[in-house]
Amino acid sequence: MNDVPSSELQVAQDHRLTGARWCASPNADERPDPDDLSLIVVHAISLPPGEFGGPWIDALFCNRLDACAHPYFATIAGLRVSAHCVIARDGGLTQYVSFDRRAWHAGASQWRDRSRCNDFSIGIELEGTDQVPFTDAQYVQLARIIRALLRRYPRLSPQALAAHSDIAPGRKSDPGPHFDWPRLRTAIA
Repeated sequence: MNDVPSSELQVAQDHRLTGARWCASPNADERPDPDDLSLIVVHAISLPPGEFGGPWIDALFCNRLDACAHPYFATIAGLRVSAHCVIARDGGLTQYVSFDRRAWHAGASQWRDRSRCNDFSIGIELEGTDQVPFTDAQYVQLARIIRALLRRYPRLSPQALAAHSDIAPGRKSDPGPHFDWPRLRTAIA
């Protein structure tokens, strides 16, 4: 019997979120241990920097970014990166990598005593920057995703949430000072 409210997201058997737009990224591979999902990493992304909307995040995560479309894109067009999910400013949800696979979101990273965070984490990007507050719709959607992940993957816990800046200090600053961690923790409780 399913006692999850109909307004909640669920992780299906294929390790994808129900209700998410699917846009498969080639920038993923097999996890060393598919059962070792023990961290959720919150990121922020905007392409071009400081601009929202448009096809650029899909293009980056699917290796189709046109280096000539914006001067900044020439500096990142060769990157091979992805995240499991992106939450747009309006709360729209896109999934790029199924949760049982390793997305390439963390880079050189360490959480507590473990390195290579991509091996055991789920990466969720919020469309945003360090300089602007995130939207109400993004917090609602992020909480829905985290609750679905907590129900599906027993090694995850509400204490296993980190900012990209937490796992790559000095190298990354996202999601930045405007991200409201107490608000998120209250929403997932």
